Amino acid sequence: MESLDLRVLEDALAWRQAGHAVTLVTVVETWGSAPRPPGALLAVRGDGVVSGSVSGGCVEDDLIARTQAALNQPAAERATRPAMIAYGVSKEEAARFGLPCGGTLRLVQEPLQDTQWIATLLQRTADHRLVSRTLTLSTGEVTLHDAQRGQAMAFDGLQLTTLFGPRWRLLLIGAGQLSQAVASMATALDFEVLVCDPREEYAQTLLDRATPHVRRVLGMPDDVVRELQVDAHTAIVALTHDPKLDDMALLEALGSDAFYVGALGSRRNQATRKQRLAEHFDLSTAQLDRLHGPVGLRIGARTPAEIALSILAEIIAVKNTLAPAPVATAASCALA
Repeated sequence: MESLDLRVLEDALAWRQAGHAVTLVTVVETWGSAPRPPGALLAVRGDGVVSGSVSGGCVEDDLIARTQAALNQPAAERATRPAMIAYGVSKEEAARFGLPCGGTLRLVQEPLQDTQWIATLLQRTADHRLVSRTLTLSTGEVTLHDAQRGQAMAFDGLQLTTLFGPRWRLLLIGAGQLSQAVASMATALDFEVLVCDPREEYAQTLLDRATPHVRRVLGMPDDVVRELQVDAHTAIVALTHDPKLDDMALLEALGSDAFYVGALGSRRNQATRKQRLAEHFDLSTAQLDRLHGPVGLRIGARTPAEIALSILAEIIAVKNTLAPAPVATAASCALA
């Protein structure tokens, strides 16, 4: 589940709490070249304000008009149970709504009544728990359960089960100029960004320039990694270029469930680091092989912004299970 869909739920909850009528729309099935995946959410407010997307803009105008008209009916006539709606069931409709390659969408429209489940779900995901939500179409009843990694969305025509995971999280070790560039780009990519640097002179500069979504975590890097309870939605990148800080963080990170662990430095420095970690800290070959270093994709990066781009490109690739084998960046080597 994309974190932008969590924002849709946040908006829907706020709108209902403010007294607005709200309908939640979920993509349940797609055929052809659909621009939004099953599970994608759209919230429509009674006055036509929307949050999210179910088609990237192809059917939204028609869907909003339909939903707004239904929400503005007298309360006694307003639908209170979920209903199915389909777009693009014929070539003519697909052309009319601009669905690419004759794609088809099936959606569930859900008038929001009780919103306690939204508050509970948002709290659980904030606690970095993976949650499944089951909607019974005949009654509108919603139940929440802890989900397992690898569990998939399910729809049998009677019940719809969707998954909501915690936001992707990036822990940066070091608060220097490169970390500032990485933090700025990572927030734009919707990562929750945490920065650990016990060196006050660096940390204060980052905090002075950081966006509101970047948070400093106090403590020594290895302690912070342990206390963070790192999960598979977390990436950790060591950028201080100081072995006293980077190595201790990497020691903990490589034994954690982090989906990505990287470190700045040249090939030579990375080889020396791996040898040091193996000899002094008894890390296994499998654990050491998890280390992406030199960090980042090879794009000829040289400036801090370019290096940050290469780092985040590799993190995104790994996150999306498309990563090639780690390769050196010219910039990483140049900074060694």
